[in-house]
Amino acid sequence: MWLDSPVQGRENEKRTGVLFTAFEPSGDLHASAVIAELRRRHPDLEINAWGGPRMRDAGATIIESTGDDALIGLPGLKKIREHKKMNKRIEAWALEHRPAIHVPVDSPAANFPICKALKAQGTTVVHLVAPQLWAWGSWRIRKLRRDTSLVLCLLPFEQAWFTKRDVPAKFIGHPLFDTHRDLDALGEVASHFPQGPTRVCLLPGSRPGELKHNTPLLIEAFERLKSKHEGLVAIMAAVDERAAEWLTDYASTGKGLPEGLTIVADKTDAAIHWSQVCLVASGTVTLQVARLQRPMVIFYRANPIMYSLLGRWLIEAEFLTLPNLIAGREIVPEFVPHFGDSTAIVDAAEAMLRDEALYAKQQRALAAVCEPFEGRSAGQSAADALEQVLGLVDSEPTVSE
Repeated sequence: MWLDSPVQGRENEKRTGVLFTAFEPSGDLHASAVIAELRRRHPDLEINAWGGPRMRDAGATIIESTGDDALIGLPGLKKIREHKKMNKRIEAWALEHRPAIHVPVDSPAANFPICKALKAQGTTVVHLVAPQLWAWGSWRIRKLRRDTSLVLCLLPFEQAWFTKRDVPAKFIGHPLFDTHRDLDALGEVASHFPQGPTRVCLLPGSRPGELKHNTPLLIEAFERLKSKHEGLVAIMAAVDERAAEWLTDYASTGKGLPEGLTIVADKTDAAIHWSQVCLVASGTVTLQVARLQRPMVIFYRANPIMYSLLGRWLIEAEFLTLPNLIAGREIVPEFVPHFGDSTAIVDAAEAMLRDEALYAKQQRALAAVCEPFEGRSAGQSAADALEQVLGLVDSEPTVSE
């Protein structure tokens, strides 16, 4: 069995409803698909959350908003204190309202203490988005095994990895593949973007820290590429209006945006579709690029001191970017961690722009990476699992092989 008996069969049978906790924009996105599906099936189901606007729009009651100041890297003392205070509030709320299920979404550093506290209260814990223990800190598997009843995995190789280590797990697919990809509609949006013989999409990330670290590097990369390609234009794709405002304010404090570089908000898929090559900060967005089969270069700018002290000892995976992890080999140039200027990134992008065979080879590899996700619905599969934990259905969902 991949799951214990439904919560209604336990001594805490008066427990009802689901509590989601998400602390980053990506977690807000992942949870929203599941919440929308649960709300569609069970309009009266109590769904509460510490989360963001997408979770609210999907039908959750937001107890506190989170994710507005999500961090990159290790948090400072102030942020740690804030999270500890929030954890106490979550623990007190759960003790009063007695949710049947706690669904921590990504952000294991923030969520693990909450899982421990709520599990001790008798709440069943079902992770949405597997903690990346296969990448670093695999010793945390003992903590996960102790405080979790089920892990819902978004990546194809994760189910086997966790199951081998006695943690119940189920591959559900990825929310990015839940919706139909309308290329004609994306093309219509893209037709209003600046046009040129060479088009590059710059994806700086979604967190404030990522924008601060990555924007100067991407602007430098754009200027170098522009010097090599007459008429080159680029779009800096902001995840939302708030990120676009930050990017605009950043440009206004310096030299301004270079000629040929445009910022667009909340049109990431259209910007990727419009482009020929993408320069991407490592993260979930790399799967969006893969799905649209646009060759890319991936980087992750890190603090060299912190990496030297901690990162190089903790990181265990051979690859750290999603397309390469899923493929099991390097199909996309990845510079993770990246400490220098944009030279290596520009050289890798330049190679693809100049070499049609290399360009086509990466496109084929990206298409293969997407195959395990096609035909699945992460939102529906996660809702199936949560229904079974709640005892709302009789049958057990099929575990993906």
